[in-house]
Amino acid sequence: MSALLDRAITAGLFVVLAFTALAHGAVEPWSVAVWEMTVALLILMWGVKWAVDKRISLKVPAAALPFAGLLALGIAQSAVSGLSMDAEATRSATLALVSAFSIFMIGSNFLGSRRRLRAAANFLVALGLGLAVFGLIQHFTWNGSLYWFRPNTQTASPFGPFVNHNHFAGLIGMIIPLAIALAASDIGLESRLFYGFAAAVMGIASVLALSRGGMISLTAALAFVVAMAAIRRMQHSRDETHDQWSAGSGRKAGTRRKRSIGGPALLVLMIVITIGAGIFWIGSDPVISRVAKVASSPGPDKTETFFTSRGWIWRDTIAMIEANPILGVGLGAYQTAYPMYSASDGSLIVAQSHNDYLQIVADAGIVGGALALWFLIIVGRTLFNAAKAQDPVVSGLAIGGAGGIFAMLSHSLFDFNLQLPSNGLLFLTLVAVQSNLAAVASRRRVKVYRKHEARAEGASLDHDAAAATY
Repeated sequence: MSALLDRAITAGLFVVLAFTALAHGAVEPWSVAVWEMTVALLILMWGVKWAVDKRISLKVPAAALPFAGLLALGIAQSAVSGLSMDAEATRSATLALVSAFSIFMIGSNFLGSRRRLRAAANFLVALGLGLAVFGLIQHFTWNGSLYWFRPNTQTASPFGPFVNHNHFAGLIGMIIPLAIALAASDIGLESRLFYGFAAAVMGIASVLALSRGGMISLTAALAFVVAMAAIRRMQHSRDETHDQWSAGSGRKAGTRRKRSIGGPALLVLMIVITIGAGIFWIGSDPVISRVAKVASSPGPDKTETFFTSRGWIWRDTIAMIEANPILGVGLGAYQTAYPMYSASDGSLIVAQSHNDYLQIVADAGIVGGALALWFLIIVGRTLFNAAKAQDPVVSGLAIGGAGGIFAMLSHSLFDFNLQLPSNGLLFLTLVAVQSNLAAVASRRRVKVYRKHEARAEGASLDHDAAAATY
């Protein structure tokens, strides 16, 4: 019974990630209710598992502490009069954060084994590939309706199941580095070909989504993956060379290992060339126009500038922060508060700041900004600890997951991806996976250290025995 519940909760986590992505990011009331009720059911199942096991087993990663602090702030803003400019919106936002925190804890506790981590990676890559293929098909058969039957009433440019093309690019951008890193790992030719193919298809879809923020963040993530992989391979080469010298096998094998450092860069280059060829074959004019910022824009010269795109929102958001520096306007209350600080006549409705870093400070003030910074510091330390793994699968997962997290953190400078349940939940799942990978890598390092220690102790005893005999 316990094992069945364990598998059901893990499968439920995957279902939530897939559902929120397919349900337009889970931003409509019906989809919000479905995913929050599903999470509540998973928590109930977890409680039943504890009862069946007759013990409470709970792993609390370090990143959960600042997250819990943000939840406490949201509860205070919801309950104490005057701390939020829209208490009802703050209650809804806090409830969503509770559900997101639950997903984070489920991921941290049920994706701990090497087998589960590999299964999670396969699921995410398959999900990303499926969304990319669907997005491409819908792109070429577009009839003005999402899924070909839901009329698009939004002004944003849709792609795949998302109303806003930036959010599609944001979600896919977290999965592409994972596929690339796994393709560069020593995990078998068939698996590497699948991951490489999936990365290329997702890359083509991401570029065709015409999200400039997505293109920038994807480029940054690819560079991050190459750098991390090269550093890791250099470390492996040094370790192996040291072991070979210790074993008396000489310098040649270690030198041969060092020559493989360019492998990740070559693989990324091949995937980029494949993406470029795919874009050229499909038609590159829209991509070139988008990058050149030539499109329909409100400016009199029909050329989009930073200020006409996002700068004016950032200016008003900074004014909001200056007026509410300590605790902000309240989680989820940004849309209600915005007209009070807008330089316009106040009639314009703006729901997000188009910068997740400015958004958290506007919603939760300096306190929320400090909690977010604490969270990012913990995540950064976790990423580098996870990448130290010796196992090629674990190392590939760590580097790829780190690249996905870096992509989202880069994209968050230009958009509000983390405020979409689908993208926020995937981001938190990747953070949970990295936390577990760091623990796996740490256990492995301890095991290797003890093995070397035992070997050194045995060699010392042999030396003492030989000296006594002499």
